[in-house]
Amino acid sequence: MSDFISILTHGRRLQGAVKELSIEELETVSDKLNSIIENRKAKELEQQEAEREKNEKLNQILAQLEEAGLDVNDLQKAEPAKKAAKVGKKRPVKYSLKDSDGNEHKWTGIGRMPKVFKAALDSGKSLESYLID
Repeated sequence: MSDFISILTHGRRLQGAVKELSIEELETVSDKLNSIIENRKAKELEQQEAEREKNEKLNQILAQLEEAGLDVNDLQKAEPAKKAAKVGKKRPVKYSLKDSDGNEHKWTGIGRMPKVFKAALDSGKSLESYLID
């Protein structure tokens, strides 16, 4: 690849390399090179614009810090905010049963059935009789 680059960048070597090409072929090569150059210029302009926008945003942030009376070093010292733990909603209680001791047992109807409810059902009661309206 370095030989190719040295031929392209050296006038006499390039002239010797393309001496057998026709004018149409040289114009095609020229068009392709011009296209590559235009694409490269466009990419460079995009990069410069992106860098300019980045610098503008940084300057805005620095101005906000200054207005708040803070320094960049204050940001480095600050501890990151802890994320709040997700707290799920509790399921509503569907069934309630009072045992012979007067204790109230509640159940959402999801998961394993509590022993108290199981014993009541085994004695002939129905689950609907413990349903909370």
